[in-house]
Amino acid sequence: MKIMTIWTPRFLSVLRIVAALLFLEHGLMKLFHFPIAQPGVPDPLPPMLMTAGTIELVLGTLLILGLFTRVAAFLASGEMAAAYFLGHLPYGFWPGVNGGGEAILYCFLFFYIFLAGAGPLSIDALRTVSSESFGKQNGSGPDQ
Repeated sequence: MKIMTIWTPRFLSVLRIVAALLFLEHGLMKLFHFPIAQPGVPDPLPPMLMTAGTIELVLGTLLILGLFTRVAAFLASGEMAAAYFLGHLPYGFWPGVNGGGEAILYCFLFFYIFLAGAGPLSIDALRTVSSESFGKQNGSGPDQ
């Protein structure tokens, strides 16, 4: 069981990175048709989808890097909640019918990352370590 305890924070980082890569892909598909145009999305994009694509591009990048992770994850969770209620729910209550299962999953996954943090493989973790060591050098760290 000790091995699970050791690897859990690292896999939080892996979960964050994989989810963010998939999230980023949605933004790239909407905005740049890369690797292909997103199926079912009109071209040219309506303003709401242009905004969604931009949010997915920016927040996906921040989440991959693990930079400002809690804020980015909270905003991404909110975007996915809005995507479900505005883009999927009008087509029926059940996610299997309205195609909103992925939006629900992203919403709760990003909310979990908001609560749990970035994990050790992130710029946020490096910033925390560096600010703690800076505080210790100046006599104002948590151990002082």
